[in-house]
Amino acid sequence: MSITSFYFLLFYACVLLIYYIVPKKGQWVILLLASILYYLFSDNGFLIFYPVAAVLACYVGIHRMVRVKEHADELKAQGRDPERMRRRALIGVIVVNVGALFLLKYINFGINTINGVSSLFGGSSELLKHLDWLAPLGISYYSLTLIGYVVDVYFEIAEPLKNPGKLALYGMFFPCMLSGPILRYREDGDQLYEPHPFNYVQVTRGMQRMLWGFFKVLVISERMGLIVDTVYGNAAQYPGLYIWIGTVAFAFQLYTNFSGGMDISLGIAQTLGLRLPENFERPFFSKTISEYWRRWHITLGVWMKDYVFYPILRSSLFTKLGKKLRARFGKKRGKQLTTFAGMFLLWFAVGIWHGGDWKYVIGSGLLHWAYIVCGELLGPVYAKGMAKLGIDPKAKWVDRLRVLRTFFLVNIGFVFFRADSTGAALSMLKEAVSVFNPGILIDGSIFTLGLDWIEFTIAVVSLLMLLAVSLMQEKGSVRERIGKKSLPVRWVIWYALLFYVILLGNYGPDYSAAEFIYQGF
Repeated sequence: MSITSFYFLLFYACVLLIYYIVPKKGQWVILLLASILYYLFSDNGFLIFYPVAAVLACYVGIHRMVRVKEHADELKAQGRDPERMRRRALIGVIVVNVGALFLLKYINFGINTINGVSSLFGGSSELLKHLDWLAPLGISYYSLTLIGYVVDVYFEIAEPLKNPGKLALYGMFFPCMLSGPILRYREDGDQLYEPHPFNYVQVTRGMQRMLWGFFKVLVISERMGLIVDTVYGNAAQYPGLYIWIGTVAFAFQLYTNFSGGMDISLGIAQTLGLRLPENFERPFFSKTISEYWRRWHITLGVWMKDYVFYPILRSSLFTKLGKKLRARFGKKRGKQLTTFAGMFLLWFAVGIWHGGDWKYVIGSGLLHWAYIVCGELLGPVYAKGMAKLGIDPKAKWVDRLRVLRTFFLVNIGFVFFRADSTGAALSMLKEAVSVFNPGILIDGSIFTLGLDWIEFTIAVVSLLMLLAVSLMQEKGSVRERIGKKSLPVRWVIWYALLFYVILLGNYGPDYSAAEFIYQGF
């Protein structure tokens, strides 16, 4: 059941109505039932077995850790190590969740890698056959959410939930199953079970944000998708500038699709009195790749740093590696090289999270690692060059160039993300730089990419609207600014946006609600 479909809106309206009718103590139960029903109403409802199994594994592991801590003195008297028992429970939970994630999403990645390595050494290229499993909705989101919570319980950062229903709600909260955010219990969990009286301002603000999300997805993302599918569907016919146009279109397709889905999800949560963490902060305004990843999929970046990067750097292996590197290259350089090595594993994990294929590992992971490492190593050289040329590094025009540079580098990664394979991505990049055809901008060829001049104009106007709102958001909340206007002005603004979406939303000839790109995660 797509989040942009009529049936989902009807489902959401029923949940919202019942949520505020039932006694406040029972609101969390309504959210749990809604989350279960949402799964059951999906294309493969039986796949609810997987998130339920993940929740049960976490519940058993948490219960085990709590019991061991409560009887620590008795266990020590018996010669048993309570800390080791708690650590085994934690590892067991992680193995169950990561194991399911690997089998359902990444088993073919492993098979392809083994076959590829085998072929390099003259072996058969088909040692192993593909295994096609059905991955449940939001598996990457609920898996990381639950793993993070159990780790926090182990380190006594979060309180252990003794009610399995509440743990299930935390892990399966339906607005988060499509595109996140990845929750952290210590910051977001308790509010799911607290009473939330009806608040007119929060409900209207939440619906306004949902409307903005529908604008991004149905008006912009769907149109950008037509251009992307045309170019990437037949790259041989569309070389040179066509590839750059298709790639930039994909950047905005992906951004408006993903961030639009987040606006809908966070808007739904706000109407329920809940405040979920932001996942996007206008990433295409970033001046560096590091800043870009602080603005793009924020909760994934935070999760990866807390539960992958920092544990790697604190591990005994990296502690020994750091000592050796500092002894050989000096304290500063040795520490930097150790950090780079840890970052390599971090970005590999980020890449593979996006999909079980080397094109994701490269385009969304290792390429960005290389960008950041080069930036760190060449930063002093760059600063000296600016000083010699007498250029003020804080000048506005310099910042604008940095934004364009970062956007260009990100788009190279998007070529890998969208292309059919790593080889296809490399071929497209070669065609993009070897063919010079700027004439397509003035001879009408641009209107052969899936959008006629009317649809193209709607897309450009909508992107300009997005840019204008994004610039205002850099200075503060747009909804709050609109909320301070008089009632007639507020109504004109919101009803204009509503009818804009209804009239210009790109639903397709045989209406099928937009399927979010990140929904399969």
